[in-house]
Amino acid sequence: MKKDSVAPAYHHSNGSVHPVILSESGPDVQPGAGEYELKEVTAFTDGAEHDPERPEMVVIDCRPNAKGQREEDALLENASQSNESDDTSTDQSPVPPAPLKETSFSIGLQVLFPFLLAGFGTVAAGMVLDMVQHWQVFQEVTEVFILVPALLGLKGNLEMTLASRLSTAANIGHMDTAKEMWNMIMGNLALIQVQATVVGFLASIAAVIFGWIPEGEFKLNHAVLLCASSVATAFIASLLLGLIMIGVIIASRKVGINPDNVATPIAASLGDLITLALLAGISYNDYVNPLVCVFFVALTPIWVLIARKIPSTKEVLYSGWEPVIIAMAISSVGGLILDKTVSNPNFAGMAVFTPVINGVAGNLVAVQASRISTYLHMNGLAIGEPDPASQKCITPCSTFFGSGVNSRSARVLFLLVAPGHLVFLYTINSMQGGHTTLTSIFIAFYLAAALLQVMILLYLADWMVQWMWGRGMDPDNFSIPYLTALGDLLGTGFLALCFHILSFRLIFLTV
Repeated sequence: MKKDSVAPAYHHSNGSVHPVILSESGPDVQPGAGEYELKEVTAFTDGAEHDPERPEMVVIDCRPNAKGQREEDALLENASQSNESDDTSTDQSPVPPAPLKETSFSIGLQVLFPFLLAGFGTVAAGMVLDMVQHWQVFQEVTEVFILVPALLGLKGNLEMTLASRLSTAANIGHMDTAKEMWNMIMGNLALIQVQATVVGFLASIAAVIFGWIPEGEFKLNHAVLLCASSVATAFIASLLLGLIMIGVIIASRKVGINPDNVATPIAASLGDLITLALLAGISYNDYVNPLVCVFFVALTPIWVLIARKIPSTKEVLYSGWEPVIIAMAISSVGGLILDKTVSNPNFAGMAVFTPVINGVAGNLVAVQASRISTYLHMNGLAIGEPDPASQKCITPCSTFFGSGVNSRSARVLFLLVAPGHLVFLYTINSMQGGHTTLTSIFIAFYLAAALLQVMILLYLADWMVQWMWGRGMDPDNFSIPYLTALGDLLGTGFLALCFHILSFRLIFLTV
Protein backbone atom coordinates (compact mmCIF):
# COMPACT_ATOMS: atom_id res chain seq x y z
CA MET A 1 0.00 0.00 0.00
CA LYS A 2 1.30 3.48 -0.79
CA LYS A 3 2.59 5.65 2.01
CA ASP A 4 0.45 8.65 1.12
CA SER A 5 -2.77 6.72 1.01
CA VAL A 6 -5.06 6.94 3.98
CA ALA A 7 -7.10 3.76 3.99
CA PRO A 8 -8.36 2.49 7.30
CA ALA A 9 -7.59 -1.06 8.25
CA TYR A 10 -9.97 -3.07 10.41
CA HIS A 11 -9.24 -5.32 13.35
CA HIS A 12 -11.88 -7.81 14.48
CA SER A 13 -12.18 -8.29 18.21
CA ASN A 14 -15.01 -10.39 19.65
CA GLY A 15 -17.29 -9.57 16.75
CA SER A 16 -16.58 -5.77 16.71
CA VAL A 17 -14.74 -3.93 13.97
CA HIS A 18 -12.15 -1.22 14.77
CA PRO A 19 -9.66 0.69 12.62
CA VAL A 20 -6.03 -0.27 13.17
CA ILE A 21 -3.38 2.45 12.94
CA LEU A 22 0.25 1.47 12.31
CA SER A 23 2.88 3.62 13.99
CA GLU A 24 6.63 3.64 13.54
CA SER A 25 9.58 5.73 14.70
CA GLY A 26 10.07 7.83 11.60
CA PRO A 27 8.67 8.42 8.17
CA ASP A 28 11.73 7.08 6.45
CA VAL A 29 11.89 3.83 8.29
CA GLN A 30 10.75 0.89 6.23
CA PRO A 31 8.50 -1.56 7.95
CA GLY A 32 10.16 -4.62 9.25
CA ALA A 33 9.21 -7.64 11.22
CA GLY A 34 8.46 -6.86 14.85
CA GLU A 35 8.58 -3.03 14.33
CA TYR A 36 4.85 -2.37 14.26
CA GLU A 37 2.65 -1.02 17.03
CA LEU A 38 -1.03 -1.75 16.93
CA LYS A 39 -3.38 0.86 18.32
CA GLU A 40 -7.01 0.02 18.74
CA VAL A 41 -9.37 2.96 18.56
CA THR A 42 -13.06 2.94 19.16
CA ALA A 43 -14.04 5.28 16.33
CA PHE A 44 -12.75 6.45 12.99
CA THR A 45 -12.25 10.01 14.28
CA ASP A 46 -9.77 8.78 16.86
CA GLY A 47 -7.28 8.18 14.16
CA ALA A 48 -7.50 11.69 12.68
CA GLU A 49 -4.39 12.89 14.49
CA HIS A 50 -2.07 10.26 13.10
CA ASP A 51 0.63 11.23 10.66
CA PRO A 52 -0.53 10.75 7.05
CA GLU A 53 3.01 9.79 6.13
CA ARG A 54 2.83 6.71 8.25
CA PRO A 55 2.39 3.49 6.34
CA GLU A 56 -0.73 1.50 6.99
CA MET A 57 -1.14 -2.20 6.70
CA VAL A 58 -3.86 -4.80 6.94
CA VAL A 59 -3.75 -6.98 10.02
CA ILE A 60 -5.15 -10.50 9.63
CA ASP A 61 -6.13 -11.93 12.95
CA CYS A 62 -6.54 -15.72 13.32
CA ARG A 63 -8.25 -17.04 16.39
CA PRO A 64 -10.04 -20.28 17.31
CA ASN A 65 -13.81 -20.26 17.56
CA ALA A 66 -15.96 -22.19 20.02
CA LYS A 67 -15.77 -25.37 18.00
CA GLY A 68 -11.99 -25.48 18.03
CA GLN A 69 -11.70 -24.35 14.41
CA ARG A 70 -9.70 -21.33 13.14
CA GLU A 71 -11.08 -18.62 10.93
CA GLU A 72 -9.55 -15.64 9.18
CA ASP A 73 -10.90 -12.10 9.39
CA ALA A 74 -9.79 -10.18 6.31
CA LEU A 75 -10.07 -6.53 5.38
CA LEU A 76 -13.59 -5.90 4.12
CA GLU A 77 -14.82 -2.91 2.16
CA ASN A 78 -18.17 -2.53 3.92
CA ALA A 79 -19.91 -3.55 7.12
CA SER A 80 -22.21 -6.11 5.52
CA GLN A 81 -19.24 -8.08 4.20
CA SER A 82 -17.71 -7.97 7.64
CA ASN A 83 -20.84 -9.37 9.27
CA GLU A 84 -20.99 -12.19 6.74
CA SER A 85 -17.38 -13.18 7.39
CA ASP A 86 -18.03 -13.45 11.12
CA ASP A 87 -20.86 -15.98 10.71
CA THR A 88 -19.30 -19.30 11.55
CA SER A 89 -22.47 -21.16 12.50
CA THR A 90 -23.40 -24.29 10.61
CA ASP A 91 -26.90 -25.69 10.28
CA GLN A 92 -26.70 -29.44 10.36
CA SER A 93 -29.87 -31.48 10.43
CA PRO A 94 -29.77 -34.84 12.23
CA VAL A 95 -29.22 -37.81 10.00
CA PRO A 96 -31.97 -40.42 10.46
CA PRO A 97 -30.85 -43.88 11.52
CA ALA A 98 -30.52 -46.42 8.76
CA PRO A 99 -33.34 -48.99 8.40
CA LEU A 100 -32.77 -52.33 10.05
CA LYS A 101 -31.09 -54.99 7.90
CA GLU A 102 -32.87 -58.27 8.56
CA THR A 103 -33.05 -61.54 6.68
CA SER A 104 -36.06 -63.85 6.54
CA PHE A 105 -34.25 -66.26 8.85
CA SER A 106 -33.49 -63.60 11.47
CA ILE A 107 -37.07 -62.31 11.37
CA GLY A 108 -38.48 -65.82 11.76
CA LEU A 109 -36.04 -66.70 14.53
CA GLN A 110 -36.92 -63.61 16.55
CA VAL A 111 -40.68 -63.93 16.00
CA LEU A 112 -40.99 -67.70 16.53
CA PHE A 113 -40.54 -67.93 20.29
CA PRO A 114 -42.80 -64.96 21.18
CA PHE A 115 -45.36 -66.24 18.66
CA LEU A 116 -45.48 -69.69 20.27
CA LEU A 117 -45.55 -68.14 23.74
CA ALA A 118 -48.44 -65.89 22.74
CA GLY A 119 -50.23 -68.82 21.11
CA PHE A 120 -50.05 -70.93 24.23
CA GLY A 121 -51.35 -67.93 26.14
CA THR A 122 -54.41 -67.85 23.88
CA VAL A 123 -54.83 -71.60 24.32
CA ALA A 124 -54.87 -71.11 28.09
CA ALA A 125 -57.37 -68.27 27.67
CA GLY A 126 -59.57 -70.52 25.54
CA MET A 127 -59.47 -73.24 28.16
CA VAL A 128 -60.46 -70.72 30.84
CA LEU A 129 -63.38 -69.46 28.73
CA ASP A 130 -64.43 -73.03 28.00
CA MET A 131 -64.54 -73.68 31.74
CA VAL A 132 -66.21 -70.48 32.98
CA GLN A 133 -68.94 -70.52 30.33
CA HIS A 134 -70.74 -73.00 32.59
CA TRP A 135 -70.57 -70.71 35.62
CA GLN A 136 -73.87 -69.35 36.87
CA VAL A 137 -73.02 -65.73 36.16
CA PHE A 138 -72.18 -66.50 32.53
CA GLN A 139 -75.42 -68.44 32.09
CA GLU A 140 -77.64 -65.84 33.76
CA VAL A 141 -75.90 -62.76 32.32
CA THR A 142 -75.06 -63.96 28.83
CA GLU A 143 -74.10 -60.41 27.82
CA VAL A 144 -70.75 -61.11 29.49
CA PHE A 145 -69.80 -63.03 26.35
CA ILE A 146 -70.23 -59.81 24.36
CA LEU A 147 -67.54 -58.27 26.57
CA VAL A 148 -65.06 -61.07 25.86
CA PRO A 149 -63.84 -60.04 22.37
CA ALA A 150 -64.02 -56.34 23.28
CA LEU A 151 -61.89 -56.76 26.41
CA LEU A 152 -59.54 -59.25 24.79
CA GLY A 153 -59.23 -56.73 21.95
CA LEU A 154 -57.88 -54.16 24.40
CA LYS A 155 -54.50 -55.84 24.07
CA GLY A 156 -54.56 -54.67 20.45
CA ASN A 157 -56.20 -51.34 21.17
CA LEU A 158 -53.94 -50.40 24.06
CA GLU A 159 -51.09 -52.77 24.91
CA MET A 160 -50.00 -53.58 21.36
CA THR A 161 -50.32 -49.92 20.41
CA LEU A 162 -48.20 -49.08 23.45
CA ALA A 163 -45.65 -51.70 22.40
CA SER A 164 -45.57 -50.31 18.85
CA ARG A 165 -45.06 -46.72 20.08
CA LEU A 166 -42.30 -47.67 22.49
CA SER A 167 -40.60 -49.96 19.93
CA THR A 168 -40.48 -47.14 17.40
CA ALA A 169 -39.22 -44.70 20.04
CA ALA A 170 -36.49 -47.16 21.09
CA ASN A 171 -35.40 -47.85 17.49
CA ILE A 172 -35.12 -44.17 16.52
CA GLY A 173 -33.23 -43.24 19.70
CA HIS A 174 -35.92 -41.50 21.76
CA MET A 175 -35.30 -43.72 24.80
CA ASP A 176 -31.51 -43.59 24.91
CA THR A 177 -31.27 -41.37 28.01
CA ALA A 178 -32.79 -42.12 31.39
CA LYS A 179 -34.87 -38.93 31.35
CA GLU A 180 -36.37 -39.69 27.93
CA MET A 181 -37.06 -43.29 28.93
CA TRP A 182 -38.88 -42.40 32.14
CA ASN A 183 -40.91 -39.68 30.43
CA MET A 184 -42.04 -42.18 27.80
CA ILE A 185 -42.84 -44.80 30.42
CA MET A 186 -44.86 -42.59 32.76
CA GLY A 187 -46.72 -40.80 30.00
CA ASN A 188 -47.68 -43.98 28.17
CA LEU A 189 -48.73 -45.85 31.32
CA ALA A 190 -51.00 -42.97 32.33
CA LEU A 191 -52.38 -42.76 28.81
CA ILE A 192 -53.39 -46.42 28.58
CA GLN A 193 -55.03 -46.27 32.02
CA VAL A 194 -57.24 -43.42 30.83
CA GLN A 195 -58.06 -45.24 27.61
CA ALA A 196 -58.69 -48.55 29.41
CA THR A 197 -61.15 -46.98 31.84
CA VAL A 198 -63.09 -45.14 29.13
CA VAL A 199 -63.08 -48.02 26.64
CA GLY A 200 -64.05 -50.53 29.33
CA PHE A 201 -67.00 -48.35 30.29
CA LEU A 202 -68.09 -47.95 26.67
CA ALA A 203 -67.75 -51.70 26.07
CA SER A 204 -70.12 -52.37 28.95
CA ILE A 205 -72.65 -49.93 27.47
CA ALA A 206 -72.39 -51.71 24.12
CA ALA A 207 -72.93 -55.07 25.83
CA VAL A 208 -75.99 -53.73 27.66
CA ILE A 209 -77.45 -52.37 24.41
CA PHE A 210 -76.74 -55.54 22.39
CA GLY A 211 -78.33 -57.63 25.16
CA TRP A 212 -81.28 -55.30 25.69
CA ILE A 213 -82.41 -54.99 22.04
CA PRO A 214 -83.07 -58.74 21.37
CA GLU A 215 -84.71 -59.37 24.75
CA GLY A 216 -86.56 -56.06 24.99
CA GLU A 217 -85.95 -55.88 28.74
CA PHE A 218 -83.49 -53.73 30.69
CA LYS A 219 -82.08 -55.19 33.91
CA LEU A 220 -80.29 -52.69 36.14
CA ASN A 221 -78.37 -55.27 38.16
CA HIS A 222 -77.02 -56.81 34.96
CA ALA A 223 -75.96 -53.39 33.69
CA VAL A 224 -74.10 -52.59 36.93
CA LEU A 225 -72.36 -55.96 36.89
CA LEU A 226 -71.28 -55.51 33.26
CA CYS A 227 -70.02 -51.97 33.88
CA ALA A 228 -67.98 -52.82 36.98
CA SER A 229 -66.58 -56.03 35.50
CA SER A 230 -65.57 -54.33 32.26
CA VAL A 231 -63.96 -51.25 33.83
CA ALA A 232 -62.07 -53.17 36.52
CA THR A 233 -60.86 -55.84 34.09
CA ALA A 234 -59.69 -53.30 31.53
CA PHE A 235 -57.89 -51.17 34.13
CA ILE A 236 -56.02 -53.93 35.96
CA ALA A 237 -55.14 -55.89 32.82
CA SER A 238 -53.82 -52.79 31.05
CA LEU A 239 -51.67 -51.82 34.03
CA LEU A 240 -50.11 -55.28 34.35
CA LEU A 241 -49.54 -55.74 30.62
CA GLY A 242 -48.19 -52.21 30.25
CA LEU A 243 -45.52 -52.89 32.86
CA ILE A 244 -44.64 -56.17 31.13
CA MET A 245 -44.34 -54.38 27.78
CA ILE A 246 -41.98 -51.77 29.15
CA GLY A 247 -39.71 -54.43 30.63
CA VAL A 248 -39.70 -56.44 27.39
CA ILE A 249 -38.79 -53.45 25.21
CA ILE A 250 -35.99 -52.27 27.50
CA ALA A 251 -34.57 -55.80 27.80
CA SER A 252 -34.77 -56.47 24.05
CA ARG A 253 -32.82 -53.31 23.26
CA LYS A 254 -30.12 -54.29 25.74
CA VAL A 255 -29.62 -57.72 24.15
CA GLY A 256 -29.77 -56.41 20.56
CA ILE A 257 -33.20 -57.77 19.51
CA ASN A 258 -35.62 -55.68 17.47
CA PRO A 259 -38.52 -54.88 19.86
CA ASP A 260 -40.98 -54.88 16.96
CA ASN A 261 -40.48 -58.63 16.57
CA VAL A 262 -41.06 -59.60 20.20
CA ALA A 263 -43.00 -56.90 22.05
CA THR A 264 -46.44 -57.24 20.51
CA PRO A 265 -46.58 -61.09 20.66
CA ILE A 266 -45.51 -61.05 24.29
CA ALA A 267 -48.19 -58.41 24.95
CA ALA A 268 -50.73 -61.04 23.96
CA SER A 269 -49.04 -64.06 25.56
CA LEU A 270 -50.53 -63.36 28.98
CA GLY A 271 -53.04 -60.72 27.91
CA ASP A 272 -55.94 -63.00 27.05
CA LEU A 273 -55.38 -65.23 30.06
CA ILE A 274 -55.12 -62.32 32.53
CA THR A 275 -58.12 -60.53 31.02
CA LEU A 276 -60.42 -63.57 31.06
CA ALA A 277 -59.36 -64.58 34.57
CA LEU A 278 -60.04 -61.06 35.86
CA LEU A 279 -63.38 -60.86 34.03
CA ALA A 280 -64.55 -64.19 35.42
CA GLY A 281 -63.37 -63.46 38.96
CA ILE A 282 -64.82 -59.95 39.18
CA SER A 283 -68.10 -60.98 37.55
CA TYR A 284 -68.46 -63.86 39.98
CA ASN A 285 -68.46 -61.55 43.01
CA ASP A 286 -71.22 -58.98 42.49
CA TYR A 287 -71.14 -57.46 45.99
CA VAL A 288 -68.23 -55.07 45.35
CA ASN A 289 -69.15 -54.16 41.79
CA PRO A 290 -70.47 -50.62 42.38
CA LEU A 291 -67.51 -49.69 44.58
CA VAL A 292 -65.04 -51.09 42.04
CA CYS A 293 -66.57 -49.08 39.22
CA VAL A 294 -66.58 -45.82 41.21
CA PHE A 295 -62.99 -46.30 42.42
CA PHE A 296 -61.43 -46.82 38.99
CA VAL A 297 -63.45 -44.04 37.37
CA ALA A 298 -62.35 -41.65 40.15
CA LEU A 299 -58.70 -42.30 39.29
CA THR A 300 -59.14 -41.13 35.70
CA PRO A 301 -58.39 -37.39 36.31
CA ILE A 302 -55.05 -38.30 37.90
CA TRP A 303 -53.97 -40.29 34.84
CA VAL A 304 -55.12 -37.46 32.57
CA LEU A 305 -52.92 -34.95 34.41
CA ILE A 306 -49.87 -37.22 34.16
CA ALA A 307 -50.40 -37.97 30.46
CA ARG A 308 -50.80 -34.27 29.64
CA LYS A 309 -47.34 -33.44 30.97
CA ILE A 310 -45.56 -35.55 28.31
CA PRO A 311 -45.69 -34.05 24.78
CA SER A 312 -45.70 -37.43 23.01
CA THR A 313 -48.69 -38.71 24.98
CA LYS A 314 -50.51 -35.39 25.22
CA GLU A 315 -51.23 -35.49 21.50
CA VAL A 316 -52.53 -39.08 21.66
CA LEU A 317 -54.63 -38.18 24.70
CA TYR A 318 -56.63 -35.77 22.55
CA SER A 319 -56.50 -37.41 19.12
CA GLY A 320 -56.18 -41.16 19.82
CA TRP A 321 -59.76 -41.95 20.83
CA GLU A 322 -61.26 -42.61 17.44
CA PRO A 323 -59.39 -45.85 16.64
CA VAL A 324 -59.82 -47.47 20.07
CA ILE A 325 -63.53 -46.65 20.29
CA ILE A 326 -64.27 -47.82 16.73
CA ALA A 327 -62.16 -50.93 17.32
CA MET A 328 -64.12 -51.64 20.50
CA ALA A 329 -67.38 -51.38 18.56
CA ILE A 330 -66.11 -53.76 15.87
CA SER A 331 -64.96 -56.28 18.48
CA SER A 332 -68.33 -56.03 20.22
CA VAL A 333 -70.01 -57.18 17.01
CA GLY A 334 -67.77 -60.25 17.16
CA GLY A 335 -68.83 -60.65 20.78
CA LEU A 336 -72.47 -60.61 19.72
CA ILE A 337 -71.71 -63.50 17.33
CA LEU A 338 -70.01 -65.37 20.17
CA ASP A 339 -72.94 -64.73 22.50
CA LYS A 340 -75.42 -66.18 20.00
CA THR A 341 -73.36 -69.27 19.18
CA VAL A 342 -71.57 -70.33 22.37
CA SER A 343 -74.69 -71.88 23.94
CA ASN A 344 -75.67 -73.79 20.78
CA PRO A 345 -74.81 -77.51 20.98
CA ASN A 346 -73.93 -77.48 17.27
CA PHE A 347 -71.22 -74.88 18.01
CA ALA A 348 -69.45 -76.76 20.78
CA GLY A 349 -65.87 -75.54 20.73
CA MET A 350 -66.57 -71.88 19.91
CA ALA A 351 -65.53 -70.83 23.42
CA VAL A 352 -62.13 -72.57 23.34
CA PHE A 353 -61.19 -71.86 19.72
CA THR A 354 -62.28 -68.20 19.48
CA PRO A 355 -59.44 -66.75 21.62
CA VAL A 356 -56.92 -68.88 19.71
CA ILE A 357 -57.88 -67.97 16.15
CA ASN A 358 -58.34 -64.30 17.05
CA GLY A 359 -55.23 -64.10 19.19
CA VAL A 360 -52.87 -65.66 16.64
CA ALA A 361 -54.09 -63.38 13.85
CA GLY A 362 -53.91 -60.30 16.07
CA ASN A 363 -50.36 -61.11 17.16
CA LEU A 364 -49.06 -61.57 13.62
CA VAL A 365 -50.72 -58.50 12.12
CA ALA A 366 -49.59 -56.35 15.05
CA VAL A 367 -45.98 -57.41 14.41
CA GLN A 368 -46.31 -56.48 10.73
CA ALA A 369 -47.97 -53.13 11.39
CA SER A 370 -45.37 -52.23 14.00
CA ARG A 371 -42.53 -53.16 11.66
CA ILE A 372 -43.90 -51.12 8.73
CA SER A 373 -44.45 -48.11 10.99
CA THR A 374 -40.89 -48.33 12.34
CA TYR A 375 -39.60 -48.68 8.76
CA LEU A 376 -41.30 -45.43 7.76
CA HIS A 377 -40.05 -43.61 10.85
CA MET A 378 -36.46 -44.78 10.31
CA ASN A 379 -36.44 -43.76 6.64
CA GLY A 380 -36.44 -40.14 7.74
CA LEU A 381 -39.80 -39.40 6.11
CA ALA A 382 -42.06 -36.81 7.67
CA ILE A 383 -45.54 -38.00 8.61
CA GLY A 384 -47.74 -36.97 5.72
CA GLU A 385 -44.99 -37.56 3.14
CA PRO A 386 -45.66 -40.75 1.14
CA ASP A 387 -42.93 -43.37 0.93
CA PRO A 388 -41.37 -43.02 -2.56
CA ALA A 389 -40.30 -46.68 -2.49
CA SER A 390 -43.87 -47.97 -2.12
CA GLN A 391 -46.32 -48.45 -4.94
CA LYS A 392 -49.26 -46.09 -5.29
CA CYS A 393 -51.65 -49.03 -5.58
CA ILE A 394 -50.76 -51.72 -3.06
CA THR A 395 -51.83 -55.17 -4.23
CA PRO A 396 -51.68 -58.57 -2.51
CA CYS A 397 -48.85 -59.53 -4.89
CA SER A 398 -46.75 -56.54 -3.82
CA THR A 399 -47.52 -57.28 -0.15
CA PHE A 400 -46.44 -60.93 -0.20
CA PHE A 401 -44.10 -61.24 -3.21
CA GLY A 402 -42.20 -57.94 -3.18
CA SER A 403 -38.46 -57.68 -2.66
CA GLY A 404 -38.56 -55.28 0.30
CA VAL A 405 -38.09 -56.11 3.95
CA ASN A 406 -41.81 -55.61 4.68
CA SER A 407 -42.81 -58.19 2.05
CA ARG A 408 -40.19 -60.53 3.45
CA SER A 409 -41.65 -60.25 6.95
CA ALA A 410 -45.20 -60.73 5.56
CA ARG A 411 -44.15 -64.04 3.99
CA VAL A 412 -42.47 -65.19 7.20
CA LEU A 413 -45.49 -64.32 9.34
CA PHE A 414 -47.94 -65.99 6.94
CA LEU A 415 -45.90 -69.19 6.89
CA LEU A 416 -46.13 -69.41 10.68
CA VAL A 417 -49.94 -69.64 10.65
CA ALA A 418 -50.53 -73.28 9.67
CA PRO A 419 -47.81 -74.97 11.77
CA GLY A 420 -48.61 -72.74 14.72
CA HIS A 421 -52.32 -73.56 14.68
CA LEU A 422 -51.57 -77.27 14.32
CA VAL A 423 -49.48 -77.12 17.49
CA PHE A 424 -52.22 -75.22 19.34
CA LEU A 425 -54.98 -77.56 18.14
CA TYR A 426 -52.96 -80.57 19.27
CA THR A 427 -52.45 -78.92 22.67
CA ILE A 428 -56.19 -78.26 23.07
CA ASN A 429 -57.02 -81.81 22.04
CA SER A 430 -54.46 -83.24 24.48
CA MET A 431 -56.06 -81.23 27.30
CA GLN A 432 -59.51 -82.47 26.21
CA GLY A 433 -60.87 -79.00 25.69
CA GLY A 434 -63.50 -77.75 23.32
CA HIS A 435 -66.11 -80.53 23.71
CA THR A 436 -65.50 -81.49 20.09
CA THR A 437 -63.53 -84.06 18.15
CA LEU A 438 -60.69 -82.82 15.96
CA THR A 439 -61.45 -84.58 12.70
CA SER A 440 -59.48 -84.02 9.53
CA ILE A 441 -62.48 -82.19 8.02
CA PHE A 442 -62.65 -79.78 10.97
CA ILE A 443 -58.89 -79.16 10.90
CA ALA A 444 -59.00 -78.45 7.15
CA PHE A 445 -61.84 -75.92 7.51
CA TYR A 446 -60.23 -74.37 10.58
CA LEU A 447 -56.84 -73.91 8.87
CA ALA A 448 -58.50 -72.49 5.75
CA ALA A 449 -60.35 -69.94 7.88
CA ALA A 450 -57.16 -69.02 9.80
CA LEU A 451 -55.05 -68.64 6.64
CA LEU A 452 -57.67 -66.51 4.93
CA GLN A 453 -58.03 -64.36 8.04
CA VAL A 454 -54.29 -63.68 8.35
CA MET A 455 -53.86 -63.11 4.60
CA ILE A 456 -56.54 -60.43 4.63
CA LEU A 457 -55.11 -58.79 7.73
CA LEU A 458 -51.50 -58.68 6.46
CA TYR A 459 -52.64 -57.08 3.22
CA LEU A 460 -54.78 -54.57 5.11
CA ALA A 461 -51.83 -53.79 7.38
CA ASP A 462 -49.61 -52.95 4.40
CA TRP A 463 -52.28 -50.75 2.84
CA MET A 464 -53.55 -49.15 6.05
CA VAL A 465 -50.16 -48.15 7.51
CA GLN A 466 -49.06 -46.57 4.22
CA TRP A 467 -52.43 -44.83 3.84
CA MET A 468 -52.37 -43.42 7.36
CA TRP A 469 -48.78 -42.26 7.03
CA GLY A 470 -49.54 -40.39 3.82
CA ARG A 471 -52.43 -38.58 5.52
CA GLY A 472 -50.50 -37.38 8.54
CA MET A 473 -51.62 -40.02 11.06
CA ASP A 474 -49.02 -41.89 13.09
CA PRO A 475 -49.63 -45.62 12.39
CA ASP A 476 -48.31 -46.53 15.84
CA ASN A 477 -51.39 -44.89 17.35
CA PHE A 478 -54.05 -45.70 14.76
CA SER A 479 -53.41 -48.89 12.77
CA ILE A 480 -53.17 -51.73 15.31
CA PRO A 481 -56.57 -51.13 17.01
CA TYR A 482 -58.37 -51.32 13.66
CA LEU A 483 -56.43 -54.38 12.51
CA THR A 484 -56.84 -56.42 15.69
CA ALA A 485 -60.55 -55.53 15.91
CA LEU A 486 -61.05 -56.63 12.31
CA GLY A 487 -59.14 -59.79 13.17
CA ASP A 488 -61.57 -60.50 16.03
CA LEU A 489 -64.57 -59.96 13.77
CA LEU A 490 -63.17 -62.04 10.90
CA GLY A 491 -61.95 -64.82 13.18
CA THR A 492 -65.22 -65.16 15.08
CA GLY A 493 -67.25 -64.97 11.87
CA PHE A 494 -65.09 -67.47 9.97
CA LEU A 495 -65.08 -69.87 12.94
CA ALA A 496 -68.86 -69.68 13.23
CA LEU A 497 -69.09 -70.33 9.48
CA CYS A 498 -66.89 -73.41 9.87
CA PHE A 499 -69.19 -74.82 12.55
CA HIS A 500 -72.23 -74.01 10.39
CA ILE A 501 -70.74 -75.92 7.46
CA LEU A 502 -69.85 -78.87 9.67
CA SER A 503 -73.33 -78.95 11.20
CA PHE A 504 -74.91 -78.89 7.72
CA ARG A 505 -72.59 -81.71 6.72
CA LEU A 506 -73.72 -83.81 9.70
CA ILE A 507 -77.36 -83.14 8.92
CA PHE A 508 -76.77 -84.12 5.28
CA LEU A 509 -75.05 -87.36 6.29
CA THR A 510 -77.79 -88.35 8.72
CA VAL A 511 -80.54 -87.85 6.18
